[in-house]
Amino acid sequence: MLDRKFTDLNDGRLVIRANKILSDLFSKSVHSIRQLTKSDTDAKGFYRFLQNERVSETDIVSNLLSNCKAACRGRYVLCIQDTTEINLSNHSRRIQKDDNIGTTNAKNEHGLGFFIHPSLVLDAQTSIPYGYSDIKIWNRPQEFQSKHERQYSKLPIEEKESYKWIEVSKKTQSNLKDIVEGIIIIQDREGDIYEQFALVPDEKTDLLIRARANRTLVDGKKLFDCLSDNEAAGSYQLKVPAKGKRKPREAQIEIRYKQIEIPKTSKSSKGAPLSVPLYLVEAKETGYHDKDKICWRLLTTIPVINLELAKLCIEWYSWRWTIEEVFRILKKEGYNIEASELEHPLSVRKMSLMILETVIKLFLMRLAYAEPEIDIEAGSCFTEDEQEFLEHQITKLEGKTEKQKNPHKAKDLKRYVWAIARLGGWKGYESKRHPGITTLWIGLKHFKLVYEGWRIHRDVSTR
Repeated sequence: MLDRKFTDLNDGRLVIRANKILSDLFSKSVHSIRQLTKSDTDAKGFYRFLQNERVSETDIVSNLLSNCKAACRGRYVLCIQDTTEINLSNHSRRIQKDDNIGTTNAKNEHGLGFFIHPSLVLDAQTSIPYGYSDIKIWNRPQEFQSKHERQYSKLPIEEKESYKWIEVSKKTQSNLKDIVEGIIIIQDREGDIYEQFALVPDEKTDLLIRARANRTLVDGKKLFDCLSDNEAAGSYQLKVPAKGKRKPREAQIEIRYKQIEIPKTSKSSKGAPLSVPLYLVEAKETGYHDKDKICWRLLTTIPVINLELAKLCIEWYSWRWTIEEVFRILKKEGYNIEASELEHPLSVRKMSLMILETVIKLFLMRLAYAEPEIDIEAGSCFTEDEQEFLEHQITKLEGKTEKQKNPHKAKDLKRYVWAIARLGGWKGYESKRHPGITTLWIGLKHFKLVYEGWRIHRDVSTR
């Protein structure tokens, strides 16, 4: 796994500054520039970088894409899309009102911020995160009309905000098609757009999207009912964890699938084909009747001709939660970018993009530990100096029994993830649940504090 760095900003000094920011964001795990930097000089350099007109959002996304392409070359990949809102309304009196910020909700005049829509790239076999094939970042006007006022339904698809799904899919295609074996674009129900099924798929690109609309099919049947008479092709059990008032349960899931054809509607673009052939895969829970009953209906261009392919589509779609974790770390459960003290909206936007890159390292750390058969080098996340320090920490963190010892070899990322997780509050028992993203993020915060003290002590003691 290659190190994730900036390499092209048309100025060597800007590249150095960008990589210093990435390093500090990862190791210190905070959004505050005052906490990220050691001196006023460093802080000023950070602010200047974010405000520098020669460093555009496009430049940052281009560097992130370059890292992704270097990592995923020759692979079969999943590209998972979703949108998150960065709400800065709590800072409305302080933040500058310029063209880089706007309302986040047409029904709420106090909503203020912008939106990020990334395409997160994972390995289709191992779920290793490679980075981002594209990231769209935008804002609405500060005075935003409702859909009724804009006559939204009459607008061409290219002028609708929902075009983001097609736009990012096409850019993903363009950016990756020459370097990967194949692409599967995964989206939630908002991506269920006729034009996308008609325009995006090609010999290297497939779509896997959860159905939103109960369409009438070419044969006259309704989409959500067309499998009701089919016997289940297979079934499996799924552990549903407790959440809020929901108790944990063992869900029995039945799988059905069939080929379908969806027709063009009166609201579809004029140039779109009259119909599109697809496959429908349904994963439906039986023996349970509450509102949170599992029922996924997935539309895909993948030829689902057997049960194994149907199961694979369901598993791939289940990996969609990964991008939701990216957003949680970007926001309140991690860097809390919405609490940023930055006054310039463009600076907050650039900072958000750079945090997205550091999140990839957090995912690599978690994956390295959760999947023992996957080998990821420690150098993908930690320098030689940091590894040396972590070796000292491991001797302090290990317990007296074999179960509390670090079982991994030096230079293996798993060894150092074990130490970071212990610093984040994980108990260290291999039989228990593996450390999650939030635990690793907390551990990194503690790591940087003690690492800086260790470096100072080492440097002073060797003079």
